[in-house]
Amino acid sequence: MRSERFLSGTFRSGNLALFPQRTSLRITAPLLSMPRTAETASFKFNHTMIRIRDPKVSLPFYMDTLGMDLLDKQNLGDFTLYFLGYDDGTSKLPNEEQAKARFNREGVLELTHNHGTESDSSFQGYASGNADPGRGFGHIAITVDNIEAACARFEKLGVPFKKRLTDGKMKHIAFLLDPDG
Repeated sequence: MRSERFLSGTFRSGNLALFPQRTSLRITAPLLSMPRTAETASFKFNHTMIRIRDPKVSLPFYMDTLGMDLLDKQNLGDFTLYFLGYDDGTSKLPNEEQAKARFNREGVLELTHNHGTESDSSFQGYASGNADPGRGFGHIAITVDNIEAACARFEKLGVPFKKRLTDGKMKHIAFLLDPDG
């Protein structure tokens, strides 16, 4: 498995919502957007961060189960940062260009591991935001080509679901739980 190579030392340079690439949803109201100004024209949404209990559990989930690539790892003493994302073609760049490209890409997931939490039974990395107290953060979404096949694969792998395709009113999305819930 790719994550095992990484965890053994070989480094290669909440809730998850699954959406099919093509949905039958229609937007009935016009999208509201403000014109980009010269000051914000270059702005991009780079990454979001969640805390994890144990990288030996979380990295295999994100890399092997969800197919993300490890883009960067930064060990900063008391904590380690893992940056993951899907291949955007920059993995074929020379190493020095890959590092620069990592900060210019969009859709990166940063996993933060505070050392020692893997053995902390009271670890609460993040509140899902889907229950009280603290409704707020809800999920991270990924797009898949065939949601039925993806869900069947996750079921076979034993990934816990928060919501299956057959649950609730929205039959076109599913919610998975990551190793930290």
